[in-house]
Amino acid sequence: MTALDQYDFENLKNESETHVFNELAAQLEAVPQEVCRCNDCIGDMAAIALNRVVPKYRWSLLGGLYTASAMNDEKYRTSVEKAVREAIAIVRNNPSHDQT
Repeated sequence: MTALDQYDFENLKNESETHVFNELAAQLEAVPQEVCRCNDCIGDMAAIALNRVVPKYRWSLLGGLYTASAMNDEKYRTSVEKAVREAIAIVRNNPSHDQT
């Protein structure tokens, strides 16, 4: 029996996801339309960016307060912006779908 079978992890949340998704949406508005916006490419952009930022997990609402204050740090925000910018560039040059 695994921990996933024994415990409910529904409340475990990586708050970095929300910040990366919001930053990705904001940056995509500013880039040319030739950047593919299909589900595969957007998913790849998000995955690449999330793998480059420090995860900020929380379990409870109180933990959410802690992660929210950590995410207001200028260094963290800059790291998210940079990770998203680089992810967009990587996928722009190497889209995951066939371009036929």
